[in-house]
Amino acid sequence: MRAPRFWWQSSPSLQAHLLRPAGLLYTSIAAQRMRRRGEKADLPVICIGNFTVGGAGKTPTALFVAKMLDAAGESPAFLSRGYGGRLRGPVQVRLKHTASDVGDEPILLSKTARTIISRDRPAGARLSYEMGATVVIMDDGLQNPSLVKDCAIAVVDGATGIGNGLPLPAGPLRAPMEAQWPAVDAVMVIGDGRPGQDIAKEAERRGKRVFRARLAPTDTARTLEDRKVLAFAGIGRPEKFFETVRACGAIVEIARPFPDHHPYTASELAALRQESEMRGLLAITTEKDFARIAAVTDAEPWPSLTVLPVRLQIENETGFRNLILRRINERRLRVA
Repeated sequence: MRAPRFWWQSSPSLQAHLLRPAGLLYTSIAAQRMRRRGEKADLPVICIGNFTVGGAGKTPTALFVAKMLDAAGESPAFLSRGYGGRLRGPVQVRLKHTASDVGDEPILLSKTARTIISRDRPAGARLSYEMGATVVIMDDGLQNPSLVKDCAIAVVDGATGIGNGLPLPAGPLRAPMEAQWPAVDAVMVIGDGRPGQDIAKEAERRGKRVFRARLAPTDTARTLEDRKVLAFAGIGRPEKFFETVRACGAIVEIARPFPDHHPYTASELAALRQESEMRGLLAITTEKDFARIAAVTDAEPWPSLTVLPVRLQIENETGFRNLILRRINERRLRVA
């Protein structure tokens, strides 16, 4: 699904107001669900989620946390629902798995730390514990009450914030903000923009920690200076990727957006490749898209396709690390 443009307007549009009645039942169910008591895992649980549907930088944040915990002597395990994959789990992601099996995000996560996919989050946490993990990092699941979270970080796109501030389908919120704020310990605002600043101010008013960060390309960016490219992406906000490519000095001649988690077909990939080659353009995409492309078994190899990885850079990295480690230690002291 591609998010409607009116979701991201600063105030509700006519379309949003017309959809408000349809969202009343959804809103009620989502709010009640978030109030349920969850199961306490055998090890600390750090949740990296977001208030809205769509991309905000959740996966790069989860990867940052895993590397940080590994450096602190922990043995983290990612826990993901495996959105877009066919396996229900609980199962550990292995080299044999593709995005069709487990989803695109778990494929990326598994390159950094052991990764468990499980539609049943408590069952996934139990498997993580049995495999020797010392901390669980939930990729998404802020609105899922099945597991007690020892620290919950809401990732926010600075450019879009919470959009028009309305729950689905009138807006991008997964649940009303009044139901979500109590579940959050801190907010990570990625990128600049007034919408992100507004959320940061509200978070501070409510006594939540606020951290600011940006997504920075890796060394691949150096090869893009003055290159003419065809950029395509099927992520929450493809425009963010196109902006990143331009910031690397590339000239985006063609930008092809696809819906979030878009399952590419061989014919689509062939058409993109043909268009790029006919125009003499370098084709470039995201790591998540590449994970899904690798799962298209009947597609022709595309060796010239370039992937642009990005990494999270946090302004107050020390403060963020201290918050996570303190919450982990507090959990262990309560259990001892």
